[in-house]
Amino acid sequence: MEENEELNDEGLAHENSQDSLTRVTGMYKDWFLDYASYVILERAVPAIEDGFKPVQRRIMHALKELDDGRYNKVANVVGHTMQYHPHGDASIADAMVQIGQKDLLIDTQGNWGNILTGDSAAASRYIEARLSKFALDVVYSPKITDWQLSYDGRKKEPINLPVKFPLLLAQGAEGIAVGLSTKILPHNFNELIDASIKHLRGQRFKLFPDFPTAGIIDVTNYNDGMRGGKVRVRAKISTLDKNTLVINEIPFATNTSSLIDSILKANDKGKIKIKKIEDNTAAEVEILVHLPSGISPDKTIDALYAFTSCESSISPLGCIIEDNKPLFIGVKEMLERSTDYTVELLKAELEIQLGELEEQWHFSSLERIFIENRIYRDIEEEETWEGVISAIDKGLKPHTKHLKREVTEDDIVRLTEIRIKRISKFDLEKAQQLIESLEERIAQTKHHLEHLVDYAIDYFKDLKKKYGKGRERKSEIKIFDDIEATKVVIRNTKLYVNREEGFIGTSLRKDEYVTDCSDIDDIIVFTKKGEMMVTKVDSKTFVGKNIIHVGVFKKKDSRTTYNMIYKDGRGGPSYIKRFNVTGVTRDKMYQLAGGKTSAEVLYFSANPNGEAEIITVMLRQSGSIKKLKWDLDFADLLIKGRASKGNLVTKYPVKRIELKEKGVSTLKPRKIWFDDVVSRLNVDGRGELLGDFKGDDLLLIIDQKGKVKTIPPDLLTRFNDDMVVLEKWNPKKPISVVHYEGEKERYYIKRFLIENPNREEQVISEHPKSFMELVSTDWRPMIEIEFAKPRGKEAKPNQQVNIEDFISVKGIKAIGNQLTTEKVKNINAMEPLPFEEPQETAPEEIEVVDEESVSGNNGNGDMENADGSEQTSLF
Repeated sequence: MEENEELNDEGLAHENSQDSLTRVTGMYKDWFLDYASYVILERAVPAIEDGFKPVQRRIMHALKELDDGRYNKVANVVGHTMQYHPHGDASIADAMVQIGQKDLLIDTQGNWGNILTGDSAAASRYIEARLSKFALDVVYSPKITDWQLSYDGRKKEPINLPVKFPLLLAQGAEGIAVGLSTKILPHNFNELIDASIKHLRGQRFKLFPDFPTAGIIDVTNYNDGMRGGKVRVRAKISTLDKNTLVINEIPFATNTSSLIDSILKANDKGKIKIKKIEDNTAAEVEILVHLPSGISPDKTIDALYAFTSCESSISPLGCIIEDNKPLFIGVKEMLERSTDYTVELLKAELEIQLGELEEQWHFSSLERIFIENRIYRDIEEEETWEGVISAIDKGLKPHTKHLKREVTEDDIVRLTEIRIKRISKFDLEKAQQLIESLEERIAQTKHHLEHLVDYAIDYFKDLKKKYGKGRERKSEIKIFDDIEATKVVIRNTKLYVNREEGFIGTSLRKDEYVTDCSDIDDIIVFTKKGEMMVTKVDSKTFVGKNIIHVGVFKKKDSRTTYNMIYKDGRGGPSYIKRFNVTGVTRDKMYQLAGGKTSAEVLYFSANPNGEAEIITVMLRQSGSIKKLKWDLDFADLLIKGRASKGNLVTKYPVKRIELKEKGVSTLKPRKIWFDDVVSRLNVDGRGELLGDFKGDDLLLIIDQKGKVKTIPPDLLTRFNDDMVVLEKWNPKKPISVVHYEGEKERYYIKRFLIENPNREEQVISEHPKSFMELVSTDWRPMIEIEFAKPRGKEAKPNQQVNIEDFISVKGIKAIGNQLTTEKVKNINAMEPLPFEEPQETAPEEIEVVDEESVSGNNGNGDMENADGSEQTSLF
């Protein structure tokens, strides 16, 4: 533009030639806001009043217009909807399929796709639909519906449908608009009704999602469905046998195809090891994951959650439209608004119903007066219409004092339209009964209006009774345990070291092999100069020359103990120290030997269970030194931090240090707890204390099906919900079981010891009617038998049984002794008899094996033992 041009407020530039230009900034501002508003209001975000987006509302309106009780081709419904929706048929058909797959508003017929497998629906010309009974009851009420003209002005469509149910929360909604989005998760049908009733009663309530794909969900951070919240969802995975896992439920927003793809990708990357996958999904999900022999099922389940789509995280975002504006609210407020709106709709329906009933009563009363008093005869002499109206009005006046409103001309006109046939067959008694029934209905309607909240509560209860069956919660709510990926990943690569040059990595195949590791592991390295570094595993990494120890680093590992003797600089004294490394900064070099450039490590060992060896220190002959050789026991030293200087060994030059005797663990037995919230073992004090566990101690597990086994207390073990006994196993303590033998139809007691540790055994018969009634691991258990009452007789008195006296300890496969021949009502456990359990002598030094042994090499190039025993480096 020229300098003499002037810009007005509208962004117009006027030249001398009177030509005008529009500034592009103004165009963008108006057009973008118009477009953004249109997408938000007309496409992506649902309204709070009925829970529908515009396309969904128009589909439901079209279905109602076409409804005659029979199925309609979806293509016909789509075509009818296009009278109201100014967009293509594909978007309408897709939206209709999504509504149909939610199995609430549309009764479907044909191939509508499968949300479990991800299969799409057949073409709209091949599938059919009609409104469900629930939709007909809840969604429509033309008398209280507000209408507007369609986009072309030819038709009328509802502004909002009068939905008398929190439909938005039941179906969920997801949409991406311009500048905002919404993601409202689906909730359980019955729980929404219960919450609405609680809101009407002024009680507190909580709402959590429920997904059609079922699965397990952790709603700890749901945050009422608002921004910043998170729902963790997991597939339901169980162990079919020791080499097979079965997935029966999948996370929301996934399907079996995508889930299997993610498992195969994790297998290809070496994160997990599987043999093959079978997808047997039909009406129910069934994915079989076959494992190679030697692979832990429990560890694989954790790995599936850590590295595949078997676990995902969903971030809700509650955004709705109210008064043509987007509003961000939580699901609690959504339900409250929806419930209050339902009450308003019910009130409006009742008021309309009351008006109609009163009109019906009014005319029925007029009709009775008109016929009973033969007022129709008064019009015989009248020749004009005005005279007829006047005659009837005059004849009615003496009899209308009890009416609730004045008689209008329209009322009189209706009376004149009564046929002679009706007058001749008029039954006064039936007319009176009709009026009385109308009065009852009017009184009932007025009562509902006066007690509107109670009426609304009854309305919701009726909805639950009619439609709640089969809509129980599908997703199981649990608190998830945190899975450390480094603990469950398969060790899919090999680690090598070049000690002299100071390189470690997975590509140094010509150098010394250290251990198997995974590509996400951290590696801890110690050098002869007394330096330590933790670094991520890579193909080749330089850490420092003269490496003396390499191993896989485990964060927060307080059991692995490092024993070290070092010389503090040239000619300096020698110190001894024991320390743990629980947490570090990755790729930072730590000084463990004083930090002097001439410092040197004289002896080093890494001990996965805190072992403390005995060494022999030999000095060089120097001056008047009398004692040139003596023994040192690392067990005499306290375990301190890695930065501690340590205790003085000698100020004289050391000739060499030799290992005299391998050590045992100086750590106390490990306390293990069971957290029943997440059904996992832990060492953090959460849940019930199971006991102090030494290296060879086992856990005893008995489930409701009568399966008994003992296993090592591995923190990665998963436990089934039907477990009835979980405790530290005492090999000398008998197990007592009361069971019903299905074949003999009698109760038996058996008492046994476990003969084969680490092996699962069945202690009741496999007859379909057999079951385990009671199990006890007390030394001297007592039970009480409550007998059934025979017909016409008194019940036999309860009988107490001392199981120790009743039966001796027998083999695990024995059926046991028959408890009684009488018919039993109940068998109850009683307080056990006192028994002084023999106390074990608590040893001071015990070896406790951790979940995974730390792998590494010693300074002489000798590989560490596979059982995780100590390694020693000597310089």
